[in-house]
Amino acid sequence: MKRVLPRVPGILVTALLLAALLFSLGQALAATHTVSPGESLWKIGQQYGVDAKTIESANSLGGNSIYPGQKIYIPQDSSGGSYTVLPGDNLYTIASRYGTSVNQLMTDNGLKSTIIHPGQTLRVAGAPGAASAGSGVSRGSVDRNTYGNVSSSELDTLARIITAEADNQSYEAKVAVGAVVLNRVESGLFPNSINGVVYQVDAGGRYQFEPVLNGYINRPPSQSAISAAKEALSGADPTNGALFFWESWVKSGYLNSRPVAGVIGAFTFTY
Repeated sequence: MKRVLPRVPGILVTALLLAALLFSLGQALAATHTVSPGESLWKIGQQYGVDAKTIESANSLGGNSIYPGQKIYIPQDSSGGSYTVLPGDNLYTIASRYGTSVNQLMTDNGLKSTIIHPGQTLRVAGAPGAASAGSGVSRGSVDRNTYGNVSSSELDTLARIITAEADNQSYEAKVAVGAVVLNRVESGLFPNSINGVVYQVDAGGRYQFEPVLNGYINRPPSQSAISAAKEALSGADPTNGALFFWESWVKSGYLNSRPVAGVIGAFTFTY
């Protein structure tokens, strides 16, 4: 007996084809990454042009701790789409990251000024990572581009504090230490110069940086630290605007109560 297959309504066929198309598109705009030894969310984000915080949120990690062999979902948006402002971000660095301009961002978002706030969602037209090139350290959360305008004395101070604090750490950690100093210069909560920040002693007589107290600041800077200082002065900030850092093994109620920006090498960075 000849078997008659049930007729599938045309509208159902269309719906199924549309669902398949949307699924394929979703797959094209996302990726799964297997964590390798030594990788961090920041490094993985740089590889895919996605912020570390976005990856953390997409995987419900509740922190930036990952382990080799772990499968990480990488959300992608090839058209740029939207961007959630992080602490320390400004329009210049967001524009640089997406290969667009401050004026274009302001026009696209109907902004009357360049003031933005953490958590704010912006429309962006470029592709993430379009303007991030060179050393592999992201153009980060602070608009600097001031290397050529900084005195040789302040460049030397920045390189020496990086040497004293992080000479045995990765290049990324060195840039991060330099970025914290510059974030303080620009925050309004600390002195407004590199020398002022590095050599600051608070009202209680406490040094802000231990190498100033123990004299390690007086050691000549390493070449790697000088390069990291120049990179930080050019706008790189792997910490996304952190104002504090300390060796992660140190237990401090005050420091540990602050919002964590990330962990790079031996250091925890906070806002």
